Amino acid sequence: MKKLTSILLAALLVLSIVSVASADTLLIGVPNDATNQARAIKLLETAGLIEVDPAVGYSPEIKDVTKYLYDIEITPVDANTLPSTLNDFGASTINGTYAIPVGLIPSKDGLIIEKQDESGENPYVNIIVARTADKDNETYAKVVAAYQTQLVAEFLLENYKEAFYPAFAYDADYTVSETFVDEINSYESSAEGKTVVKVGVCGANNNQWYAVQKVLDDEDAGIYIELVEFDAYNLPNEALNAGEIDLNAFQHKAYLNTDAGANGYDLAVIGDTLIAPLTLYSKKADSVEALKELAGKLD
Repeated sequence: MKKLTSILLAALLVLSIVSVASADTLLIGVPNDATNQARAIKLLETAGLIEVDPAVGYSPEIKDVTKYLYDIEITPVDANTLPSTLNDFGASTINGTYAIPVGLIPSKDGLIIEKQDESGENPYVNIIVARTADKDNETYAKVVAAYQTQLVAEFLLENYKEAFYPAFAYDADYTVSETFVDEINSYESSAEGKTVVKVGVCGANNNQWYAVQKVLDDEDAGIYIELVEFDAYNLPNEALNAGEIDLNAFQHKAYLNTDAGANGYDLAVIGDTLIAPLTLYSKKADSVEALKELAGKLD
């Protein structure tokens, strides 16, 4: 009932926006939370639809759009309603968390997909974090190296159906067996005789750690990953800072910077893991160029 109410409210909001917008202006739906809205604005900039004040870096707001190159209006709504209201917009930027369950596949249906910045500075890349005092720990470095392998990359892509992309170098030209995903998801290991590393995680999408464990076992690394699940995002950094866990892997760099700064945590990034990209989807255009034609170029 709550989900239905949310969708109905979003639809009413869209209708109200349409009623006041120019008949020729193309509405672009974006998430209304600050972090994902900033990402959406950067994606629209990458698509060549707008120009953004470079001084704001990766955290622009709508007010930081310095020029509209095409006749569009950026329209914030609840992120979870963007798939169900896609027909009401010229296009919408949708996170894989909401796109994949309704059958939207980034590589097949997306006009443009958010990518990791080549400089490695993208603050929305997810990370493995340690206490600063342990950032050079050799055991933890082996865990990071095991994560950043071809096997883990293939599992991320195959298991999560493009909701996640590896944020490390991998070969995109690969083939896997029909049983590959099931084999990783059912992989079992033992802590006996191994160094146990406790890794804090949140949410349900953590099966890639089975692949990490397989890599460690195949390398005879003598390391066992014990996942410690938290039910709230404000807890893993607190637990890591307090020494209750050894590492955590649940957040992107922007969240770490905000959380550590607000709470005085002494934590450090020791490796990139994945990116859960925003993708620009449209029911009215099949490419960015077609979307631009639909919107019309501004002088």
